[in-house]
Amino acid sequence: MVKAICVLKGDSNVTGVVTITQENENSPATVTAEITGLAAGEHGFHIHEFGDNTNGCISAGGHYNPFGKEHGAPTAQNRHAGDLGNVTADGTNPAKLTITDSQVTLFGPTSVIGRTVVIHEDIDDFGLGGHALSLVTGNAGARLACGVIGIAN
Repeated sequence: MVKAICVLKGDSNVTGVVTITQENENSPATVTAEITGLAAGEHGFHIHEFGDNTNGCISAGGHYNPFGKEHGAPTAQNRHAGDLGNVTADGTNPAKLTITDSQVTLFGPTSVIGRTVVIHEDIDDFGLGGHALSLVTGNAGARLACGVIGIAN
């Protein structure tokens, strides 16, 4: 079992903790998140390419996409490995999410360890919104908070 952790912080009051666990290199990863400070609604939730937050969340680059695909829903065949969908917030309680994903891995050359989790201001349209950014980012808007994924103890 490998466990990774990511502490989300940003310029806004959005904070949170994301945990990723994976039994072995052939099993899917489980991603859990608890995020506070989000406005009510759905917010894009992605793993981005770089573990660099030197210029805030913008330094994290684009969505993690080791297979050169278009942006899509977490269940889509054609999607970035970092496309994890949306987190739903009610505006008062911490937003919680638990997903199992076979494209997120903590093993081998496509491991997400050292990359960045980003929570976005707007809903991820899964590449179906018809906007110029839909097939790139899901048109999910500004980056509210982010954190680098590291190995947990």
